[in-house]
Amino acid sequence: MTRRNWKRIQPTSLRQALELCKDHARERLNLSVELIADRMGVTDHWTLYKWIQKGSIPANMIRPYEIVCGIDYVTRWLAASAGRLLIEVPTGRAATPSDIQALQELLNTAVGQLLQFHSGKAQADDALAAIQQGMEGLAWHKGNVEKHLQPEFQFTEE
Repeated sequence: MTRRNWKRIQPTSLRQALELCKDHARERLNLSVELIADRMGVTDHWTLYKWIQKGSIPANMIRPYEIVCGIDYVTRWLAASAGRLLIEVPTGRAATPSDIQALQELLNTAVGQLLQFHSGKAQADDALAAIQQGMEGLAWHKGNVEKHLQPEFQFTEE
């Protein structure tokens, strides 16, 4: 079984975003729905199952859910469904060759999906997800270049 590349997945619905967060927590953090609910402060884990099933989570529970699950698919879906790009805040640090290579891979994937879609060999959702990821990658690098002259302190370990 191949491992999922969690950074490359773009949810296409709120329900799928909730399921992907749950799956990430199970595969990467070894958390069951019961443990997720407990760490969120939800007293009944069946409530969490209901939110996932109906795709209706209260707004004030989105961040706790994503923090416990270790990934922000709901926030990503909310931004994308509103026609917005979502990028991490650039720090102005110098890009490494692997950063540029990752961007090139994203852009190649986006163009490949676009070609496949227009030839009838790919679904629209897959093409849209790849394009969204490519645009977000470019936007991050744009912000990083803009901040390069005044870099911020790095308080987190990489």
